[in-house]
Amino acid sequence: MSFSSEEDLTCAICHDIFNDPVVLSCSHSFCKGCLQDWWNRKEERKCPICKALSESNNPPRNLALKNLCEAFLLERNQNNSTESEALCSEHSEKLKLFCLDHQQPVCLVCRDSRKHTNHKFRPINEAAQEKKEELRKSLKPLQEKLKLCEQVKGSADQTENHIRVQAQHTEMQIKKQFEKLHQFLQQEEEARINVLREEEEQKSQMMKEKTEDLNREISALSGSIRAIEEELRAEDILFLHKYKGTEELIQQRHLLDDPKLVSGSLIDVAKHLGNLTFNIWNKMKQMVSYSPVILDPNTADPELVMSKELTSVKSGEQQQLPKNPERTKFLCSVLGSEGFNSGTHSWDIEVGNNKDWELGVLGEYVQMNGRVQSGLWRIMFSNSKFTAFSTTHPEKSLPLEQQLQRIRVNLDFDKGKLSFYDLDKNTHIHTFKHTFNDTLFPYIYTENRIPLKILPVNVSVTVQKNI
Repeated sequence: MSFSSEEDLTCAICHDIFNDPVVLSCSHSFCKGCLQDWWNRKEERKCPICKALSESNNPPRNLALKNLCEAFLLERNQNNSTESEALCSEHSEKLKLFCLDHQQPVCLVCRDSRKHTNHKFRPINEAAQEKKEELRKSLKPLQEKLKLCEQVKGSADQTENHIRVQAQHTEMQIKKQFEKLHQFLQQEEEARINVLREEEEQKSQMMKEKTEDLNREISALSGSIRAIEEELRAEDILFLHKYKGTEELIQQRHLLDDPKLVSGSLIDVAKHLGNLTFNIWNKMKQMVSYSPVILDPNTADPELVMSKELTSVKSGEQQQLPKNPERTKFLCSVLGSEGFNSGTHSWDIEVGNNKDWELGVLGEYVQMNGRVQSGLWRIMFSNSKFTAFSTTHPEKSLPLEQQLQRIRVNLDFDKGKLSFYDLDKNTHIHTFKHTFNDTLFPYIYTENRIPLKILPVNVSVTVQKNI
């Protein structure tokens, strides 16, 4: 920015560049502090230039003029700094050379001084070009790092949004699962209370009928007793005439069974409350299932779609997912959520009519073709060909009499064996032998719309009695 005259930016009171200028109604501007001091000395609010009376004791700030003054001061300071840097601080000569030993600009007098004996020099423009080229080379990695940071930030923003979506979806699935459990428990509660109410009604009716029978018995006995007592009060001759009949009546009453309480008349509390929670839990196994492998959606390729139970996967529409580190680098694949580094593990997969799939494990890093990559052991069915392949074994064709429907994957980590079986025929397909050193994760690949399903295992509840 250039200005026609420094006077245009000078206060008429202090004769310096405006500092926090204010403007009067007469359009003259002054430093705010200068104007207040002027008015305090003169004891009147008049313009120091035109003597016009000011209408306000607190005139408005002149922001446009303030910005011009700040820009002018900045440019003047930069020019002064440039001029001072362009001269040698020791000899006040122009800096025309660059000392390669001291890595600083020098003048011609400096070059011939003892301080720079046997030093190497370059013209300022050549040295500047060399140094600029060096900085450009150093700047390139920083620019690449900035680009990477921006990419990672974009992924982080996408991840943050995805976290909210995941949380909402997961919360909804949790609520649905608990709704099923609540519904089951509510139905079970109602059924058991209904059984209790039926027993209560049945036994209450039984006791009611028993009470009615006892009331009739009591009434009959009471009548017989009154009749006998009345006979006892009669004249002797009359008593003797009726004695035989009275005695027969007493004998009949004695022959009747004595009244007894009915056994099992109370509510069978033990039946209703005994092991109640265990019995309900045992019954719940009919509505629950257990999968030996749960798929991890955070490892899945964006083209794969999983069931809400995370036990089946198929190819689908491309999704916008974060590029998180856990996501597998193998296309169209997904890993199990739990890895194995010891013991024996087995899981069954229904491939059905899917014509493009791979099953196996992914895990340890191995050196291949001069680079390190994840170890993969798997069998593959594609283009009507059935093969076995791993990062430690060459590809091998496998016999296939008919398309497989269900496959069992069996991992014996400690013995270093990964085996595959035809579950329907109970026949062996192939076994990899390798000394595993790292955690292995179940691996599934597909580009087909027909889902691959991990089959649930049977759930049983057993009671072990202490002997």
